[in-house]
Amino acid sequence: MQWRSATTIIAIITVAVSAAAILFAGVDYSATFGGFIPARLTGQLDLPGAIPAILTPLTSALLHGGWLHLAINMLMLVFVGTQVERVIGAGGLVLAYLAGALVSAAAQFAVDPGSTIPLVGASGAISALFGLYALFFGQPKQVTRNVKLNRWIHAAWLLVTWVVLQWMTAMLAGSEGVLLATPAHIGGFIAGMLMQRPLLLWRYRKA
Repeated sequence: MQWRSATTIIAIITVAVSAAAILFAGVDYSATFGGFIPARLTGQLDLPGAIPAILTPLTSALLHGGWLHLAINMLMLVFVGTQVERVIGAGGLVLAYLAGALVSAAAQFAVDPGSTIPLVGASGAISALFGLYALFFGQPKQVTRNVKLNRWIHAAWLLVTWVVLQWMTAMLAGSEGVLLATPAHIGGFIAGMLMQRPLLLWRYRKA
């Protein structure tokens, strides 16, 4: 792992913010005032003193529902992010990560705009990196005779595995008051896959 890589910097910032929030504010407080709550965007919920709702799709990615949630996400971020960054560069990695955070929040909002349960965690942003990883490094099995279809089956399998891992993490952590959002994970994953070609073209535009 390169300490000056974008992946490492994102991981260090996330760990620092999440640890401070868990230690000094507590999971429930930090999730409520810094997490993404769909109902705040629709005006159904007002939280004086909270971070502006429009910024919470990004701030929520810096907060987690506990130490286990943080550890699993950072492990996945470092593993997948390092590989993806080698292909699309630091700028592409940061762009994909931010886009994943925004799209995942938008996906959750679209499914349940009136929800008052906070959404926290970097898993939505990491899901975008998983989508890219699935296309860059996936070695699909020959399920059908169609090569492209096999790649999509492989990508879908990775998505299911990622969502199940997040669900199990939440169950073990016992974070009942924090939303573990499958739509957000799916949205981020799809965003990553859709960004693959544009990011490659941008990285090698002068080649």
